[in-house]
Amino acid sequence: MRIRPVGAHALLLDCTAPADTAEAVADIPEAAFVEAWRAELWRRRERGDLIAVEIVPAARTVLLDGLPDPTITAEQLTRWTSAVTAAITRPNQADAKAHAHDKAHAETEAKAHADAHNTTAEADGAADVVVPVTFDGPDLPVVAEHWSVDVPAVRHRLTSTRFRVAFCGFAPGFPYLTGLPAELALPRLATPRPRVPAGSVALAGPYAGIYPGASPGGWLLVGRTDLVLFDVAADPPARLGPGTTVRIVMA
Repeated sequence: MRIRPVGAHALLLDCTAPADTAEAVADIPEAAFVEAWRAELWRRRERGDLIAVEIVPAARTVLLDGLPDPTITAEQLTRWTSAVTAAITRPNQADAKAHAHDKAHAETEAKAHADAHNTTAEADGAADVVVPVTFDGPDLPVVAEHWSVDVPAVRHRLTSTRFRVAFCGFAPGFPYLTGLPAELALPRLATPRPRVPAGSVALAGPYAGIYPGASPGGWLLVGRTDLVLFDVAADPPARLGPGTTVRIVMA
């Protein structure tokens, strides 16, 4: 784990394992470290050990924003590293109980965040956002192989899952969609593509995502949509904000 300063009041935890990492740790997926750090940081913030406005997990990183003193926080993170690593490499019954508590807390916080940003929509009985997708992504066979199914089964899984936007990041309006079982988590590409077309529907780690604009990216591409996800002239600009429920359908 590496800690990088980001501006005057933020830190970025890079959960990519360095080359000299012990084998027992190097074999653990980066997504597991991201989730372990997310859980630990939320727990620390709840206990008052950590002051942070935002704790934002991504595929390989965790962003901490709104820190009063990033230098002090960086020292705290260094002290907490061994506990996080031990929680992953030596899980026990207590860890499982803590994980269940963290999951419940995460769901509560995500719902509170969604309520704060979508009060009007909920009052109006807002339905799921339907995303029409053409499933012609170049990585569909790769996903099918990882899931030990055929391509039609991948399409069926994605169109039968009710997704929820956990958070937005990476690029303005890029939604991280939860809803897939943890055992279906997927690796990112070893070498990111220099350009992923806008509207690309992709999978990485435990998440599904949709690229709002053309950008580099290392997620596995399974399809594309014509839905506009980010418009600076709209209110709000992001079509899929945190807490939004999403259903993918065949275009």
